[in-house]
Amino acid sequence: MNATAAIGVTGLGVMGRNLARNFARNGHTVAVHNRSVGRTRALVEEFGHEGTFVPAETAEEFVAALERPRRLMIMVQAGEVTDAVIDEFAPLLQPGDMIIDGGNAHFADTRRREAALREKGIHFVGTGVSGGEEGALNGPSIMVGGSSESYDVLGPMFDSISAKVDGESCAAHVGTDGAGHFVKMVHNGIEYADMQLIAEAYDLLRQVAGYTPAEIAEVFQEWNRGRLGSYLIEITAEVLAHTDALTGQAFVDIVTDAAGQKGTGRWTVQTALDLGSPVTAIAQATFARAASGQRELRAAYAGLPGGTTPLLSRTEAARFTSQVEHALYASKVIAYDQGWKMIQDAAAEFGWKIDLGSVARIWRGGCIIRATFLDRIRAAYAADPELVSLLGEMEFAMEITDAQVPWRETVASAARRGIPVPAFSAALSHYDTLRAERLPAALLQGQRDYFGAHTYGRTDRPGAFHTHWAEPGRPETSD
Repeated sequence: MNATAAIGVTGLGVMGRNLARNFARNGHTVAVHNRSVGRTRALVEEFGHEGTFVPAETAEEFVAALERPRRLMIMVQAGEVTDAVIDEFAPLLQPGDMIIDGGNAHFADTRRREAALREKGIHFVGTGVSGGEEGALNGPSIMVGGSSESYDVLGPMFDSISAKVDGESCAAHVGTDGAGHFVKMVHNGIEYADMQLIAEAYDLLRQVAGYTPAEIAEVFQEWNRGRLGSYLIEITAEVLAHTDALTGQAFVDIVTDAAGQKGTGRWTVQTALDLGSPVTAIAQATFARAASGQRELRAAYAGLPGGTTPLLSRTEAARFTSQVEHALYASKVIAYDQGWKMIQDAAAEFGWKIDLGSVARIWRGGCIIRATFLDRIRAAYAADPELVSLLGEMEFAMEITDAQVPWRETVASAARRGIPVPAFSAALSHYDTLRAERLPAALLQGQRDYFGAHTYGRTDRPGAFHTHWAEPGRPETSD
């Protein structure tokens, strides 16, 4: 077989098939391979008119079809399946060739694989691809990890297939080894928080303001024209406006209230704990999904007392809707800020040099959390690459200041009525924790020293100290 393909895609599920088509549509000759030969043949038969495909039935044929340096993209299930595919293809490759993992791999696995393949002279490129099947076909957001040498080769290809905003590509090299998959993981964690916050806003408008799903859809449509403009707000309006064809009821009322997850939100929370990065809004959103699926536990709590839920008058409802908009916006800013800080913490831990403004740039299009205010986040980091928090930027800080009363009133109103708002509450508590002049952690340090002699710091002198609690009157000692 002649080596004519600029890139190869193995694993032709929905995402792999659509990425292969995207490459072909943009003028790249694409070798395609799947463990089941039928999928390879079906792709070529159905979409062969979109570009040039080179079908391969065996691993050897697939590799032989690729131009040097070979660019082999694997789109298979994360975990052991990915390792098996790498083990199958790596022996057929040569130094300088590249294996690109475009799946939702855990970044720690990517770091391990990159180190192992680097010893063989093969570039392993962990690549986060966001936007689902539509994005894969029409332009995703692409977060590329791995060596700068591999990106010199792959960058133009990824630019050609990525989403475009204001003429700019939504693809970037974010860092070495596992950085690409790490940034994609955090993207998904922010996505969990964003979706939960939106769901809580809907629940408040329904249970407090008394709006119907169709009326709330109109509210979200209006919000989407303003500072909350985003893909998730847009599709939420469509979901709420949708009527179930079988029953004629509002679609949202015939859907079970137990949300699933594929694990990336959980990975974000687990990794944040390892890093000591306080992503509380993301964590509460993840736990809210877990709680929604606990049917037996929810049944045990059913019927227990809670708050009262009197509906507001129409005039009061309009005012409350404005409060919820402020609360949603402020909470979203906090959730995104938590994600950006987590990326900063990881970069320091793993030695990555991540351009945070570039992350905002490539998330403006193609991905699930694309939103109007990402342009402002990009500008904030362009003005100050060392920015510790989004609230260090004047406009975001002013908006959070303006949101203080409505944000707190919204959370308080939910508490009085017994309506769960775990993500709203977590975002507000995070804000109050970080702005507090002094935290009760001082008492925690005293407790830890009492039961475990863990020592504590003092405000009036340096060093670590321990109090002899069992012997009253004895002074503190410095370690």
